[in-house]
Amino acid sequence: MIFDAIVVGLGAMGSAALYQLAKQTPNVLGLDQFAPPHTLGSTHGDTRITRQAIGEGAHFVPLALRSYDIWRELEQRTGDQLLTITGGLFIGQEHSPVQMHNKPGWLTTTIRAAEQFGITHRLLDHAALRREFPQFRYCPGDIGYYEEEAGYLKPERCISVQLEQAQQYGASVRINERMVAFDATKTGITVRTEQGVYQTRKLILTTGSWIRESLRHTPYQELLTVYRQVLYWFAIEGDYTQYTPDKLPVFILSERDLYGFPAVGGPAGGLKIATETYDHATSPQVVDRTVSEAETRRMYEEHVAPNFIGVGPACVKSVVCLYTMTPNGDFIIDQHPDHPDVLLASACSGHGFKHSAAVGQILAELALQNRTSFSIEPFQLSRSR
Repeated sequence: MIFDAIVVGLGAMGSAALYQLAKQTPNVLGLDQFAPPHTLGSTHGDTRITRQAIGEGAHFVPLALRSYDIWRELEQRTGDQLLTITGGLFIGQEHSPVQMHNKPGWLTTTIRAAEQFGITHRLLDHAALRREFPQFRYCPGDIGYYEEEAGYLKPERCISVQLEQAQQYGASVRINERMVAFDATKTGITVRTEQGVYQTRKLILTTGSWIRESLRHTPYQELLTVYRQVLYWFAIEGDYTQYTPDKLPVFILSERDLYGFPAVGGPAGGLKIATETYDHATSPQVVDRTVSEAETRRMYEEHVAPNFIGVGPACVKSVVCLYTMTPNGDFIIDQHPDHPDVLLASACSGHGFKHSAAVGQILAELALQNRTSFSIEPFQLSRSR
């Protein structure tokens, strides 16, 4: 049997790709070395911010908007709630060059993207910020961008729902099966796993931080860098009702490299707050997945206490995830440099989940029609350098 497409790696983008493929043909296979959704990659931790005006570049906006449509379609099909609208508050200094996800001028680009695409938003001066959102400690000169349709996704459920839907359309899924190699043949691609051998016309690699293994011996083998990130949930000591989604939106403090979510886990569930660190490269094989008391204390003292009111030092829980970064902070959506029948989509560069549903559509279109309705030139390997 020759599959029309095989997807290896069934996280954010892989589950989306398998779902979009299966809507067009049941003759597709999804493989994962673990049992998704799992906690060993980049798509776990209960919540992921989604927003429409993308400060990492206006070329991301069509992906974000299409992903909103797909999440809503999936919700209608299944009855699951995947996307919760809370509004989004993004705080920074006007015209600041501060980078996020390797992109300078993040807040300014966000505002310009909202204006370009007609995304509903408000701009808040310092006084308005203090009046409307007293949960934060502000710096002189802070301004706010408030986006009405921002919110959060449930990453584990998004992955599960897309895999379930793909299987309902006829796709095959094999978990706990690791790919060890792939080879080009006259009829397509041979995929070898620890359990078997499969033939396919197109192979889609959405293996997250493991994508580096597939780029060995190519000019891009050193292109991607993997970083360890920690997500924290700190105890709320103030009035809990001030931190629920009706009072607190998802938020990004761009000058302070912080982001987080309203309290959605009940009074004992804490407030999810995280920063992004790029000090030491790692790999999924050797990353330290434990979080020490010392780094939790440092996170609170350096990032939480100076920026939040009513959030205490007790850490309810913490988890480790991985960022796979390109030098310019964009994604990779391209053919493998040595194999035109192999597609790559990885290096989410820390902001991929909100776009993943649309990326799945792009991959399905490329695999089955050899073209896509989206502009993907910015995501070519050659551009990522």
